Amino acid sequence: MLNRNAEALFWIGRYIERAENHARLIDVHYHIQQEEDFQEEGNKWSRLIDALGVRQEYMQQFENFSEGDVLSFITLDLGNSNSIFSCVHQARNNLRTLRQHLPSELWDIANSFNLWLGECSVADIMKGPHQFYRQIKDRAAMFLGTEQSVMLRGNEWHFIESGRFLERAENTTRILQAVTSSCKDKDYPGIYIQLQAVLKSVSGYQAFRYYYADAFAPEGILEFLIANSSFPRSVRFSFHKLEEHLAKLELDSSEKGSGHEKVIRQAGKIKADLDYMEKEDMSEDSVEEVLKSLMESCLRLGKTMEGAFFRREGISA
Repeated sequence: MLNRNAEALFWIGRYIERAENHARLIDVHYHIQQEEDFQEEGNKWSRLIDALGVRQEYMQQFENFSEGDVLSFITLDLGNSNSIFSCVHQARNNLRTLRQHLPSELWDIANSFNLWLGECSVADIMKGPHQFYRQIKDRAAMFLGTEQSVMLRGNEWHFIESGRFLERAENTTRILQAVTSSCKDKDYPGIYIQLQAVLKSVSGYQAFRYYYADAFAPEGILEFLIANSSFPRSVRFSFHKLEEHLAKLELDSSEKGSGHEKVIRQAGKIKADLDYMEKEDMSEDSVEEVLKSLMESCLRLGKTMEGAFFRREGISA
């Protein structure tokens, strides 16, 4: 497989997952706001911009943090390479270059998703934000369901899935960083309400109650979202799946080498660290450092994969 095609596939997985996770993060933000009406309006929306790491780009266009400006920038602005529309648009463009290698249904879904977002306005979002972002999540789920149902289990599928699970691990970590950071200067118990919102946003509320029926504490929620081995949106689950897909890549003799082995070792080390994580790591004193380390590991692994599999002039992030 050409490095350029492998990179395009990897980023299809990342972009679709990123679009869905941005929608989930925005949904978390709305849930949190319902519990924090006392906050100044600008602070509410600047926190969302900071969670996505796009403050510098935002401030180049806007002076203040208003609901309309923030939602437009992170959802519909093609000039923001990290917006939901940009992610879907770039996934669609990558699919177009690989149409002969992938099921036609994937192109149809991504193209329809892209056209729909192109017709939306910030007024459409603000009429019903929860409903709008639910549509984002539903369309991403449709793409994933089709991919799971019809794709051959070859390298193309493994590269898409590798991108998806690396992105998922990174995004779950980012959401938890945003929540723990926002509670940093408050009483730690205040994190409880926000973590409940996170659970609901990742559709993990009922699954959490299955494991922790009588213990609805912040440490338990953090442990579930970071270290649970069965919940599909936990960081640990994501790294287990990522290592699995990386190991199943069938590379020819010219593609195999120390780079591929290094990627697998690096992913395996992160997975092992998560496997042996202790409850004490979820305490107020420790969790911030744990999340920081996980985010650094995600970024480092992405760079290692780039060096091992993709040409530098390939499809960009």
